[in-house]
Amino acid sequence: MGNQEDAAVVRRGYEAFNSGDIQTLMGLFAPDAVYHVGGTGGLAGDKNGQEEIMAYFGELFTRSGGTTKVELKEVIAGEQHTVSLQKAQAQRNGQSMDQEGVLVFTLRNGKVTEVSEFQEDTAKAADFWL
Repeated sequence: MGNQEDAAVVRRGYEAFNSGDIQTLMGLFAPDAVYHVGGTGGLAGDKNGQEEIMAYFGELFTRSGGTTKVELKEVIAGEQHTVSLQKAQAQRNGQSMDQEGVLVFTLRNGKVTEVSEFQEDTAKAADFWL
């Protein structure tokens, strides 16, 4: 697959995430994909395989009472990686989170095999998601 196809997969992932379409979202990940969440909070760490990755996404929605939304700002597709720039927003326990972030995707044969997620302020994200 080429750069534009990889970028299209990432865009479909954002659409599926924001609409709660877990089946489509899961289908975009390879069965053995790894999703790295930076920081030290309760949601930080590696998520291994489709099931753990979907559980992580589900936890974001559960903890925020369904208010989590991620706006895709830009997708940059390179030869080995595809990068997304995003703005994430959520409400929780009377607090708001509004952060910029970057996700670095590795794709093979049209499937996401690895993601590294970087938040603007990992300490704030850790406190918010406790």
